[in-house]
Amino acid sequence: QVQLVESGGGLVLAGGSLRLSCAASGRAFSTYTMAWFRQAPGKEREIVSVISGRGGNTFHTDSVKGRFTVSRNNAQNTMFLEMNSLKPEDTAVYFCAAGGRFNARRWNEYDYYGQGTQVTVSS
Repeated sequence: QVQLVESGGGLVLAGGSLRLSCAASGRAFSTYTMAWFRQAPGKEREIVSVISGRGGNTFHTDSVKGRFTVSRNNAQNTMFLEMNSLKPEDTAVYFCAAGGRFNARRWNEYDYYGQGTQVTVSS
């Protein structure tokens, strides 16, 4: 079993930055592909970023490329999402997930989920 807890969300002005964290409990953290998803009000949950177990491979959805960076520290059992040049359309609840394949892009393809952290970007 893996438990995931997100933190780092908040209210920020457009153009600002935030760093989200996802702390994992349980064993063998480095064996899990990890991902960030987000869900805006009235919209479906969508993939944001994916990172392989050892961090050597990453994926970012087109709308965040060049602005967001996913990383992980396996010694600390933590995954991060560095978000720069934030836009109002980035406003959403951000969730971390673990246990899917690296090419998994749907929420239900992952085994473990966090409760989410709210990110609000004001214009």
